[in-house]
Amino acid sequence: MSPFTCWAAALLRARRVAAGSRCAAPNLGRVEINPVLRGLTSRGRRQFLGRLLAVAGVAAGGSPAAGAGTARAAGGEELGRQVLAVAQRQLGVPYAWGGGDRLGAGPGYCEDDNGYLDGVCRGEDTIGFDCSGLTLYCWYTASGGAVDLGHYTVAQFHKGTPVERAELIAGDLLFFSRPDAPLHHVGVCTGDGGMIHAAHTGTLVAGLADVFHDPVWGAEYAGAVRPVPAAVRVK
Repeated sequence: MSPFTCWAAALLRARRVAAGSRCAAPNLGRVEINPVLRGLTSRGRRQFLGRLLAVAGVAAGGSPAAGAGTARAAGGEELGRQVLAVAQRQLGVPYAWGGGDRLGAGPGYCEDDNGYLDGVCRGEDTIGFDCSGLTLYCWYTASGGAVDLGHYTVAQFHKGTPVERAELIAGDLLFFSRPDAPLHHVGVCTGDGGMIHAAHTGTLVAGLADVFHDPVWGAEYAGAVRPVPAAVRVK
């Protein structure tokens, strides 16, 4: 069993693998996973992972969580609660720039100023979520694949119905912007004024109790969107 195959299997089993994880495999002992990721582009990593998952008998895009059915595709508050429940299960997973997809937490990377902490590239040594990777995973899993968001905050902002602050429910997506970085962040609304999000390199997926009065996120709040499952989307 190769290091990549070992890591992919662990990802599918647990949906979370800690930074710098090692994996025990038959006839292989303990293998270091992260050095194998170095030297590959983000696209290359995802393509390689897709091939490994195909070898393991899993479709490249992954499959929704067991039990996800047509009831979730109907949308509304029940679906929102399911999204929040998925987000809550990711609390404590490391932030990884570029990490996360429909399968769950994934390897990060470094690009421009992103993925670095104190001048050191941490993205390549971390398996986790960035902000949009977390939200796309939560919605894809909770909706049984009916909501498939792009791994890009701006794209997610335009893939749903705008929601006024007074109408927010659990699962809605909260977006944040500032002059030098329009729509730079997204989190999952908890329905009671808080959110769950992956903030930046060096942090873990965490909850924030009062978004709108927070000195940073409250000032940068730019609006909210409620993704619409494909089955009920108006053409």
